[in-house]
Amino acid sequence: MANQELRLSVGASAGQRTLAVVTGVLVAAIGAAFVLVPLLAGGLLRRLTGPGDGFASYEDARDLPPGMLPPALRESGGDPGRGLFLGLCGLPFVLLGVYLVLRVLRTAAWLDGTRVHVRGALRSRTVDLATAAVDPGSYRETGEDAPARGDRSAIVVTDRVSGQRATIPLRGMGLSILPPSELRALADAFVAGGAEAAPGARAVAAELRRLANA
Repeated sequence: MANQELRLSVGASAGQRTLAVVTGVLVAAIGAAFVLVPLLAGGLLRRLTGPGDGFASYEDARDLPPGMLPPALRESGGDPGRGLFLGLCGLPFVLLGVYLVLRVLRTAAWLDGTRVHVRGALRSRTVDLATAAVDPGSYRETGEDAPARGDRSAIVVTDRVSGQRATIPLRGMGLSILPPSELRALADAFVAGGAEAAPGARAVAAELRRLANA
């Protein structure tokens, strides 16, 4: 098999990337606001109530939100740690927004000879398909008539040398299945090892070629 790189159509389109990035940044910004507001409010409160210049009563601070009141004036304001708790509630939104952006911008898969590289939001995996072990239950079928249509979504393989495990998507964003040329290239990689090919590799290759010809 020729040692050439082939990009698989598993990433997002330019429009999908733009929409996802805008959404992710917005979600992260909302989360960051939850985290920063209590901290900024605390700093403002310390400036307003510095040493020897505190509020004498609630009347002196009635225009401030309850969360910004000095501890001595919060008898009816509930737990003093409420602001910190609200700030921590924003962290999941920050992480979600960052993950969404990374997932859309980084997700990719490509063939380099017989080696497939699968990159996700946080990590990358490389597996040599010529000798990789194929998970017999890795075909994830969707719909009652999926077996008849050959509607598969992914193949899970494990490199027998490095032990790395990777999931090869058979669908791209907005695609029902990868293009025929890419399916055939994957099939060729699975059987390129000849006698060293793992059990089940030839069956997977045959299935990929059938999907390519469907």
